[in-house]
Amino acid sequence: MKKQLLILIINLIFALACKDNKHMTKTIGIEHPPVAKKVPHKLTIHNDTRIDNYYWLNNREDTEVLDYLNAENEYTKSALQHTEEFQKALFEEMKSRIKEDDTSVPYKLNGYWYITKFETGKDYPIYIRKEENLSAPEEVLFDCNTMAKSHAYFKLGGISISPDNTMAAFSTDIVSRRQYTIQIKNLKTGEVYSDQIKNTTGSITWANDNKSLFYAKKDEVTLRSHKIFKHVLGTDAEDDIEVYHEKDDTFNTFIYKTKSKKYLVIGSSSTLSTEYRVLNADTPNEDFTVFQKRTRDLEYSIAHFGDSFYIITNADDSNNFKVCKTPETHTTKDNWEDIIPHRKNVLVEDIEIFKEYLVVNERENGLNNIRIINWNGLEDYYLPFDNETYNAYLGNNPDFESDTLRYGYNGLANPSSIIDYNFKTKEKEVKKEQEVLGGAFKKENYESKRIWATARDGVKVPISIVYKKGTALDGSSPLLQYAYGSYGSTIDPSFSSIRLSLLDRGFIYAISHVRGGEYLGRDWYENGKLLTKKNTFTDFIDCSKHLISEEYTSKDHLYAYGGSAGGLLMGAIINMNPELYKGILAAVPFVDVVTTMLDESIPLTTGEYDEWGNPNEIEFYNYIKSYSPYDNVEAKQYPNMLVTTGLHDSQVQYWEPAKWVAKLRELKTDSNKLLLYTDMDAGHGGASGRFESLKEVALEYAFLLDLEDIRH
Repeated sequence: MKKQLLILIINLIFALACKDNKHMTKTIGIEHPPVAKKVPHKLTIHNDTRIDNYYWLNNREDTEVLDYLNAENEYTKSALQHTEEFQKALFEEMKSRIKEDDTSVPYKLNGYWYITKFETGKDYPIYIRKEENLSAPEEVLFDCNTMAKSHAYFKLGGISISPDNTMAAFSTDIVSRRQYTIQIKNLKTGEVYSDQIKNTTGSITWANDNKSLFYAKKDEVTLRSHKIFKHVLGTDAEDDIEVYHEKDDTFNTFIYKTKSKKYLVIGSSSTLSTEYRVLNADTPNEDFTVFQKRTRDLEYSIAHFGDSFYIITNADDSNNFKVCKTPETHTTKDNWEDIIPHRKNVLVEDIEIFKEYLVVNERENGLNNIRIINWNGLEDYYLPFDNETYNAYLGNNPDFESDTLRYGYNGLANPSSIIDYNFKTKEKEVKKEQEVLGGAFKKENYESKRIWATARDGVKVPISIVYKKGTALDGSSPLLQYAYGSYGSTIDPSFSSIRLSLLDRGFIYAISHVRGGEYLGRDWYENGKLLTKKNTFTDFIDCSKHLISEEYTSKDHLYAYGGSAGGLLMGAIINMNPELYKGILAAVPFVDVVTTMLDESIPLTTGEYDEWGNPNEIEFYNYIKSYSPYDNVEAKQYPNMLVTTGLHDSQVQYWEPAKWVAKLRELKTDSNKLLLYTDMDAGHGGASGRFESLKEVALEYAFLLDLEDIRH
């Protein structure tokens, strides 16, 4: 109580000193944390009033807000100043493992081989192509290093080549708000046309006439993709024709062309429902027709081949999805015929269609399987994989006629490989294995495994683990525990050369496959969303307790990391069980859940109701409020924390972590580190350069290693 009283007195002194609206950093120097002024703001709904003292931070144009964020950055820099040389060393170490003069595995499309390459000393990719064979002269499509000059942030969003190979539509983002500007380049002359189409998703689709192209525009306020437009070469972008308007603000819309090149497809999707419209790509001036009208809880996706469409769907209570087929002339649900029926324990994730084969990407017991089925019915088998901590996925396969499947494979201790599998000979060819430079890495020096923790309700939760052989397994080793656990997004156990900087210094790395993802199928997701969302948090905590009880680590050496919705997870676990963790990394954390979900002007809000619930309904309001990290900060001890965000983040607005840190600093009763770093040039994905983002990783790793007193 004495300590809490002392902190309250100190806070009062800080508040009085800040009375003139200047931040404490300007008054007492960066050796002390900034203290945000408190401006009580009432938020009332359902006869419940919340007081938000830091609501004023919700204005990125306000110089006082920018001053505060810069003050936090200066404080973070000051607090970690003794690690600056270590950060530089970590950055160079991580960068040195990455092959700078690297080239992607070529793929062939419509008579050209397409390649992405990086050159030594350059941060951005160069996109090239070669006509017909790989020995042909290279044609540079886009050199992003040149395009990125004079921009603090640069991202090439999408490249779409016209069917006759003479034009390239491309999109760029120079702010990091994911609002892309589309332009068109004449590949014969090299001229980039002057017309620009702003505020798009960045994806472009050509019709087969080589002059009509389609794109999705975003709502200026919410950034929801809500309209599909058609642009015709040689016309003013202001005259583009609106071909579809998605008026339901819980849906986003997009457009693509089928692999067969026969159909343009407009998709509309929400968390629980989808709907598609199709149009023959030879007749772009005609109207799109509905494939199967939207129905609550009906999800489906479509692919085309021959005279049929192939559908992945959860129709007829197929919770883990099934594969159906329907004639292209009769596309409604009553015509769908099962090809691969629903199976209770197998999740269908994706399909790839070839002239003679259907390839299915499935998941069973958390593990990826690639299934190969000959259309003639004579073959149906799986590619073999031999461990429990791997990730296999379908690669780029644009050619229907190919006898080769391209897929990717990696594991926690296995660098990524791109593999071509020949359907006829059954032979595999590794086209490329990720090089880990420096000579120190040998995969046999690392151990990976999967263990299972028992959650408080008896459910078994898998954990994928990797560490360097020889690491102590007696509770004395530091461990970084990671999870995401939302939107049905599965975090597969994938290789990271960057992570070696922790493993080689004695850290264990663990991925907790908590409910809210789809690692163990669709039910795994359904039991970690809406009114079961707290399972995500308690699963993570129960995994933490299991890792401690099995002596992989201890409370004095356990660290947790999550980003975006995984940052919400971080906020929840430290409110529930802060004593379990020595340190927390929270990247672009979604922590002000109630306020955000009540503000329909914020990007993503209305489309998220089926994930989190709509707090305009009292049942969801009360439930969300019971776990929302910002609303549940208390006067108690919290772990050491490093929180990162981006000023231009369109997914999780910067003010959520900024407010959270301000409130934590006001109430917490410990002397542990609490640091906020805001990238003033970037958004949700961080810095845009190939290596620039490693500087933030170096900051995070230095923070962890410093807490472990490892400084070399």
